[in-house]
Amino acid sequence: MEPTRNTHATLVDLLDRVLDKGLVIQADLIVSVAGVPLIGVNLRAALAGMETMLKYGMMQAWDERTRALEATSRSEKEISQVHGEEIILKMLGAYHSDEGIYTAWRYGHICLTRGKLLLYHGGFGKVLFNTPLENIKGLAIRTGEKFTGEEREELCLFLGGDRIARLSALNVGRLKEAIEKRMKELGLVLETDRAFPIAENMAESFLTMGERIFCRGKMWHLMKAEGVVENTWASGQLYLTDRRMYWWHDFDRKMVIEIPVENLVASTVETRDISGFLKKKKVMDVLYGVNGTKKITSFSGDALEEWNEILDTIVSRQKAVASV
Repeated sequence: MEPTRNTHATLVDLLDRVLDKGLVIQADLIVSVAGVPLIGVNLRAALAGMETMLKYGMMQAWDERTRALEATSRSEKEISQVHGEEIILKMLGAYHSDEGIYTAWRYGHICLTRGKLLLYHGGFGKVLFNTPLENIKGLAIRTGEKFTGEEREELCLFLGGDRIARLSALNVGRLKEAIEKRMKELGLVLETDRAFPIAENMAESFLTMGERIFCRGKMWHLMKAEGVVENTWASGQLYLTDRRMYWWHDFDRKMVIEIPVENLVASTVETRDISGFLKKKKVMDVLYGVNGTKKITSFSGDALEEWNEILDTIVSRQKAVASV
């Protein structure tokens, strides 16, 4: 770059030039006494606007940290401004929502204020879950299991009208203690005998008069794609009775699949990869008929060979009866 000279330049012009193009200062200084060099100073400094610095790959780490801190501070201010309350506790978490066309975990920051508990998504600037503390009647920690086999804790909030809100957090125990402490300060009493409804008992409420259970157990089911949601393995309970086979979805607390016994055609068990990181898992495919067409539903879990043997026996008996 060729040096330029402008005799009419002002201090503002100089500042604009420095911020836009940048200024590099380089100097070597040696301090000597009686001709003997004692101290050496090597100076290298760059002065420019932040956009120019980032353009040339300088101070990127500092800029990212500053922006992250600012975003966190801004989200806290936004929550405080919206609700007019001081935040007592804030941590990463999620809320299991059954609103809309499908159920899903919605992620954000769980915030406990002086009078409310909410889940705030800073990116959308939206509150995804919000309840006054006075609406919480009880608390319970439920241990679930991911499909990978890892355990996961959920905090269940028992709200008015027999509603249950399910939260997952970075530290579920700490969140529960903070809510209990704040409610105690407000003079709100929690019901101590509250317990999360047992999925098995709820699933068995679908049994009809005289229906007998042959076998049951925890089983993962491959739920087919729906809307924008792809095929997903979900946790639940598989039941085989003298009348039907049905699978109960733990999270949605409802019966998702139901197959009359006479519609069962065949079943097989094989080992295969079911996702990018879940390799060589045993899967049971069940073939059944619906209105003259054949469909397949898949399960994964323990004792699949025993389940397959029982289903084979039922199908064989039905074929024997049909041939008579």
